[in-house]
Amino acid sequence: DLQMIQSLSSLSASLGDRVSITCQASQSVRNNLQWYQEKPGKAPEFLICDTTSVHTGVPSRFSGSGSGTDYTFTTSSLEADDFAGSVTPSDTHTGIISVYTK
Repeated sequence: DLQMIQSLSSLSASLGDRVSITCQASQSVRNNLQWYQEKPGKAPEFLICDTTSVHTGVPSRFSGSGSGTDYTFTTSSLEADDFAGSVTPSDTHTGIISVYTK
């Protein structure tokens, strides 16, 4: 089964900070990684697809990078609304199997 381990660049952040979430997959996902944000009571919002492509309407402060098993999601300037939900990685083809946070 595909497993993903994600970690934050910092457990403490302020508005305007640059914050990254790294993700390590248990096997290569061949750049088919997407990042989505979940907020309470709302449907998941896809932010990044195919590792680096920002979805239409998604703020330009969000970006993605990586290859093979190692990927990063970055917010260049943290805004208040970013605290309202969680951002999670997913394999484009199979969906999330297991995600662990460290």
